[in-house]
Amino acid sequence: MPIHALLWDLGGVLVRTADPAPRDALAARLGRTRQELNDLVFGLTDGRNALQLGEVSEADYHAGLAASLGLPVEDIPAMLAEFYAGDVVDYALVAELRRLKGGYRLVLVSNHLPTLRREMQGWGIDHAFHHLVISAEVGLMKPDPAIFEMALEKAGCLAEEAVFVDDYEPHVAAARALGLHAIRFQDSAQALADLRALLEEKNM
Repeated sequence: MPIHALLWDLGGVLVRTADPAPRDALAARLGRTRQELNDLVFGLTDGRNALQLGEVSEADYHAGLAASLGLPVEDIPAMLAEFYAGDVVDYALVAELRRLKGGYRLVLVSNHLPTLRREMQGWGIDHAFHHLVISAEVGLMKPDPAIFEMALEKAGCLAEEAVFVDDYEPHVAAARALGLHAIRFQDSAQALADLRALLEEKNM
């Protein structure tokens, strides 16, 4: 069965932490380990991520971070800018997605914060996709099969007609269990080579 849709992750794939030094320096200054700071910023509390599930407003998120870190709430935007200072957008990979968009339905499937759509617009990469499925907007997170089913509905195709690309193995495994073709992202060259081979096999 031919491939009609490409589903892509964002964090660790299109946007990656190229330089961990700013995040490490921030964590040290705040008296936290990098993992502790990551958990706070990404909203992980007692194994549940209410922030990425869209259950917490941006204002409450900032207030919660300020309280947890002992900072004035007005300092939180600058703190977050420092946290993300080592992250880079892979614009070469985005350019390849824009090229693929002409022949396939492209859907972003991301576990992310309520601010992601605005951030993607700022980076100029939101138009690389036909649809954005962001956990904080839809109240679902990978590896929940329902978020993949939502992405497939937006793409207008069956699971076996879609490819999912993600850097996190449990998400890749969940997609495969639902019947999607899935590629574990390690780097851009590997992921694109694996994708091209799969598209050639299925669409020849």
